[in-house]
Amino acid sequence: MPLVTGKEVLDKARREGYAVPSFNTNNLEITQAILEVADELRAPVFIQVSDGARKYAGMENLANLVKDMASRTKVPVVLHLDHGADFKMVMQALRAGFTSVMIDASHHPFEENVAETKKVVEAAHAVGVSVEAELGRLQGIEDNIQVSEAEAFLTDPEEAERFVAETGIDYLAIAIGTSHGAYKGKGRPYIDHKRLEEISKRVSIPLVLHGASGVPTWLKEKLLATGAELKEATGIHDEDIKKAIPNGIAKINIDTDLRLAMTLGIREVVMGNPKEFDPRKIIGRGRDYLKQVIREKFELMGTVGRA
Repeated sequence: MPLVTGKEVLDKARREGYAVPSFNTNNLEITQAILEVADELRAPVFIQVSDGARKYAGMENLANLVKDMASRTKVPVVLHLDHGADFKMVMQALRAGFTSVMIDASHHPFEENVAETKKVVEAAHAVGVSVEAELGRLQGIEDNIQVSEAEAFLTDPEEAERFVAETGIDYLAIAIGTSHGAYKGKGRPYIDHKRLEEISKRVSIPLVLHGASGVPTWLKEKLLATGAELKEATGIHDEDIKKAIPNGIAKINIDTDLRLAMTLGIREVVMGNPKEFDPRKIIGRGRDYLKQVIREKFELMGTVGRA
């Protein structure tokens, strides 16, 4: 079916109490894995393109790939620009056929964030495209985004209410303790559920959780068995995801877990059979692990059967 807007998918998710995963893609195999599992499970899905993916494969190339493959699925698919750096990048995404865009001006002071976001909302809504923005800053590293502990800050509930009212965005990414990347510190990552509850009371639009990969134990153990160096890699616990969804979290971004899954498949084939040089067999194993991770995310977020 044709691509749909993010608002169409997420308003329903928040209203009915489930979340929709937003998976990053960089190539054919990742996109195949996402769409094949979504179709199998009858689950709506976001496929998002980061700045790093844009530089690696080309924004229009990835957009055309997703649009073509999504046209042959039976589930709602949203093509989303992840962490749009500025107005120019958002315009490129709109021209490429994205149905959801994120403008990330969270590194600016509040008023400047509002002004930049309003500009994007006006342009995107004029062509029927949904808009995500961010208030608060997540610690960690993701593609071209690097935020230190000192620079990170959590979303203020009162500011969130004001920000949504002044910008007219369709969904809001908030900072409540999650962080980008696989290295979230020792022990269980802290999630400020009370802060989320307060934001949810003040903000009626769908809320978005970034940096939410879980680094599943089975995946980490298999990677370690191949000699991978993961140090203190940790992720967000499933219990925290389940607890957050009833409080308005309707879109949950997943990237790190996909990277780990693809890497595991490649390492297993290359290290287990040094004579193998067929990239289809090497990358194909990674795609198999991707499907397993993606299936787990749909089940965790309650998205199965929601299409």
